[in-house]
Amino acid sequence: MPMSCNKIVRTTVAAGFIAAGAMLAACGDDEPGVEDTTTMTTPDLATTTATATTAPGEDEDVVTPAAAQQLCDMIEPELDNWRDQGATLAKVTFNGTVQNWAIRNEGLNDEVIADTTIIDEATTNTCPDVRQQALEVLEVENLSDALVGFGN
Repeated sequence: MPMSCNKIVRTTVAAGFIAAGAMLAACGDDEPGVEDTTTMTTPDLATTTATATTAPGEDEDVVTPAAAQQLCDMIEPELDNWRDQGATLAKVTFNGTVQNWAIRNEGLNDEVIADTTIIDEATTNTCPDVRQQALEVLEVENLSDALVGFGN
Protein backbone atom coordinates (compact mmCIF):
# COMPACT_ATOMS: atom_id res chain seq x y z
CA MET A 1 0.00 0.00 0.00
CA PRO A 2 1.59 3.34 -1.00
CA MET A 3 2.48 5.77 1.73
CA SER A 4 0.43 8.95 1.77
CA CYS A 5 2.17 12.24 1.06
CA ASN A 6 1.10 13.48 4.48
CA LYS A 7 2.91 10.60 6.19
CA ILE A 8 6.00 11.15 4.03
CA VAL A 9 6.08 14.82 4.99
CA ARG A 10 5.62 13.98 8.71
CA THR A 11 8.35 11.34 8.50
CA THR A 12 10.71 13.71 6.70
CA VAL A 13 10.01 16.54 9.13
CA ALA A 14 10.48 14.22 12.11
CA ALA A 15 13.77 12.94 10.72
CA GLY A 16 14.89 16.53 10.16
CA PHE A 17 14.05 17.48 13.75
CA ILE A 18 15.95 14.48 15.05
CA ALA A 19 18.98 15.25 12.90
CA ALA A 20 18.93 18.93 13.85
CA GLY A 21 18.64 18.13 17.54
CA ALA A 22 21.48 15.68 17.36
CA MET A 23 23.70 18.16 15.54
CA LEU A 24 22.95 20.82 18.14
CA ALA A 25 23.84 18.36 20.88
CA ALA A 26 27.10 17.56 19.11
CA CYS A 27 27.98 21.26 18.84
CA GLY A 28 27.93 21.80 22.60
CA ASP A 29 30.83 22.92 24.76
CA ASP A 30 33.77 20.58 24.19
CA GLU A 31 35.39 21.21 27.58
CA PRO A 32 35.91 18.12 29.74
CA GLY A 33 33.53 17.77 32.65
CA VAL A 34 30.75 19.68 30.90
CA GLU A 35 27.30 18.11 30.80
CA ASP A 36 25.16 18.67 27.71
CA THR A 37 21.44 17.95 27.84
CA THR A 38 19.25 18.14 24.77
CA THR A 39 15.48 17.72 24.81
CA MET A 40 13.39 17.83 21.68
CA THR A 41 9.81 17.11 20.84
CA THR A 42 8.86 16.15 17.31
CA PRO A 43 5.42 15.81 15.76
CA ASP A 44 3.95 12.35 16.36
CA LEU A 45 7.06 11.24 18.25
CA ALA A 46 7.86 11.00 21.92
CA THR A 47 10.09 13.52 23.62
CA THR A 48 13.70 12.41 23.56
CA THR A 49 16.17 13.54 26.20
CA ALA A 50 19.85 12.77 25.95
CA THR A 51 22.53 13.53 28.49
CA ALA A 52 26.20 13.03 27.88
CA THR A 53 28.78 13.68 30.57
CA THR A 54 32.51 13.56 30.01
CA ALA A 55 35.29 13.83 32.53
CA PRO A 56 39.02 14.16 32.02
CA GLY A 57 40.59 10.80 31.20
CA GLU A 58 37.24 9.08 30.66
CA ASP A 59 36.99 6.56 27.82
CA GLU A 60 34.99 7.65 24.79
CA ASP A 61 31.61 6.10 24.19
CA VAL A 62 31.61 2.79 22.39
CA VAL A 63 28.88 0.81 20.72
CA THR A 64 28.01 -1.87 23.23
CA PRO A 65 26.44 -5.16 22.13
CA ALA A 66 23.15 -3.96 23.63
CA ALA A 67 23.37 -0.69 21.68
CA ALA A 68 24.17 -2.57 18.46
CA GLN A 69 21.14 -4.80 19.02
CA GLN A 70 18.98 -1.74 19.62
CA LEU A 71 20.13 -0.27 16.30
CA CYS A 72 19.16 -3.50 14.54
CA ASP A 73 15.82 -3.49 16.35
CA MET A 74 15.19 0.08 15.19
CA ILE A 75 16.15 -0.59 11.55
CA GLU A 76 14.26 -3.85 11.04
CA PRO A 77 10.68 -2.56 11.41
CA GLU A 78 11.49 0.39 9.13
CA LEU A 79 12.54 -1.75 6.15
CA ASP A 80 9.03 -2.04 4.67
CA ASN A 81 8.46 1.71 5.10
CA TRP A 82 11.75 2.41 3.38
CA ARG A 83 10.82 0.09 0.50
CA ASP A 84 7.59 2.06 0.07
CA GLN A 85 9.42 5.39 0.25
CA GLY A 86 12.12 4.57 -2.29
CA ALA A 87 15.86 4.86 -1.75
CA THR A 88 16.12 8.66 -1.73
CA LEU A 89 13.53 9.34 0.95
CA ALA A 90 14.49 6.17 2.80
CA LYS A 91 18.01 7.58 3.24
CA VAL A 92 16.51 10.61 5.00
CA THR A 93 14.54 8.47 7.41
CA PHE A 94 17.52 6.13 7.88
CA ASN A 95 19.56 9.15 8.97
CA GLY A 96 16.81 10.01 11.46
CA THR A 97 16.85 6.45 12.78
CA VAL A 98 20.63 6.54 13.28
CA GLN A 99 20.43 9.96 14.99
CA ASN A 100 17.63 8.76 17.26
CA TRP A 101 19.61 5.63 18.12
CA ALA A 102 22.80 7.61 18.82
CA ILE A 103 20.96 10.01 21.12
CA ARG A 104 19.39 7.13 23.04
CA ASN A 105 22.80 5.55 23.58
CA GLU A 106 24.70 8.06 25.67
CA GLY A 107 25.19 10.52 22.84
CA LEU A 108 27.05 8.30 20.38
CA ASN A 109 26.60 11.09 17.82
CA ASP A 110 30.23 12.18 18.21
CA GLU A 111 31.44 8.67 17.48
CA VAL A 112 29.16 8.33 14.44
CA ILE A 113 30.30 11.72 13.16
CA ALA A 114 33.95 10.77 13.65
CA ASP A 115 33.60 7.31 12.10
CA THR A 116 30.43 6.45 10.20
CA THR A 117 31.67 2.90 9.67
CA ILE A 118 30.70 2.04 13.26
CA ILE A 119 27.14 1.68 11.94
CA ASP A 120 28.34 -0.93 9.44
CA GLU A 121 30.46 -2.69 12.07
CA ALA A 122 27.60 -2.83 14.57
CA THR A 123 25.08 -4.18 12.08
CA THR A 124 27.52 -6.59 10.42
CA ASN A 125 28.34 -8.16 13.77
CA THR A 126 24.83 -8.09 15.24
CA CYS A 127 22.27 -8.42 12.44
CA PRO A 128 23.87 -9.12 9.05
CA ASP A 129 20.51 -10.10 7.52
CA VAL A 130 18.86 -6.80 8.55
CA ARG A 131 21.94 -4.90 7.34
CA GLN A 132 21.78 -6.64 3.95
CA GLN A 133 18.11 -5.76 3.53
CA ALA A 134 18.84 -2.15 4.48
CA LEU A 135 21.67 -1.98 1.95
CA GLU A 136 19.33 -3.22 -0.78
CA VAL A 137 16.54 -0.81 0.16
CA LEU A 138 18.88 2.19 0.49
CA GLU A 139 20.75 1.18 -2.68
CA VAL A 140 24.21 1.59 -1.12
CA GLU A 141 27.25 -0.63 -0.64
CA ASN A 142 27.70 0.37 3.01
CA LEU A 143 25.26 1.88 5.48
CA SER A 144 27.81 4.61 6.14
CA ASP A 145 27.33 5.67 2.49
CA ALA A 146 23.70 6.53 3.28
CA LEU A 147 24.58 8.85 6.16
CA VAL A 148 24.55 12.57 5.43
CA GLY A 149 26.17 15.24 7.57
CA PHE A 150 28.32 12.83 9.56
CA GLY A 151 31.66 14.00 8.26
CA ASN A 152 31.69 11.76 5.20
